[in-house]
Amino acid sequence: MNKYEGLDIARKSLLMTPLPNETAEALLTDASTREFARGETVFLQDEKATLVHVVLEGWVKLYRISPNGNETIVNVFTKGHSFGEAVAFRLKPYPVSAEAVTDCTLLQISARRFISMLQREPELAIAVVASTFQHLHDLVAQVEQMKSQTGAQRVADFLLRLCTCETGSCVVTLPYDKLLIAGRLGMKPESLSRAFAKLKPVGVHVSRHHATINDIAALKVYSEAAPANSFSNAL
Repeated sequence: MNKYEGLDIARKSLLMTPLPNETAEALLTDASTREFARGETVFLQDEKATLVHVVLEGWVKLYRISPNGNETIVNVFTKGHSFGEAVAFRLKPYPVSAEAVTDCTLLQISARRFISMLQREPELAIAVVASTFQHLHDLVAQVEQMKSQTGAQRVADFLLRLCTCETGSCVVTLPYDKLLIAGRLGMKPESLSRAFAKLKPVGVHVSRHHATINDIAALKVYSEAAPANSFSNAL
């Protein structure tokens, strides 16, 4: 990926889209690009936040380690997604850790530079609020999913979000390993395997890092059905 491709991806991110061209260009010109290998730490929980991150390529996970040592996946981000905005603007410690799930490239914007421009450019405040709201919306949606959908429905919804077309059949690439997918969906690895099995009657077949969906519309109906109905349909 060359510099201009990276800047174009960043410019289209939720954080940058609302900004006037001049403001966005000033921020992006001063930003730096950094590559991370799979498994490499981007930042650790309780480190002081000094950067805003935009994913240009690959996948990054945010997670917390509980007192008993268990890892909880908070979110997973890919191309065009930003993270770390709200805490960086307060220059407070990160409440989570971030790790490269795959080899990835991140655009990193200085929080102090952003704050300095924020004081002069009110449009930046709107962009920050919009981005923060979207992160909150995503977390609320995750909680709602865990409470209102079966495990198989959550997996169905996850696969639908990976589809590059809206109708017919589709083959999607699973973006990261199944252990992480299970954590992202609030499931145990064995529960994920059972969920994949329950989706076979709906036309979903998983092979290593790919999932074949025979009928996107049918899978969408299944994912949105009442849990009791979806359970009986998958038997």
